[in-house]
Amino acid sequence: LISSVDPKFLNLTKVDDRIYEEFRKTFRDLRVDVLDPEELKSEPAKAKWRPFCLGFEGVVEDFNYGTLLRLDSRREYTEENTIFGG
Repeated sequence: LISSVDPKFLNLTKVDDRIYEEFRKTFRDLRVDVLDPEELKSEPAKAKWRPFCLGFEGVVEDFNYGTLLRLDSRREYTEENTIFGG
């Protein structure tokens, strides 16, 4: 499904636009094409991620589940290029 639809038109939840808007407010300068693990897992990062995720409690099912992320979006999923964000 993901590879057959232009990502501009793909919605995974009814509140995708709200999630993205809140994400950019909270993480204004976070690069998403090439992730820095410190920006996801350091104590200061966790202090920002927790309230962001909790803001969707009751809005998004499984709002606090983790996910696998590619560190560099240009590369394939490999053990070296994958991090668990959660």
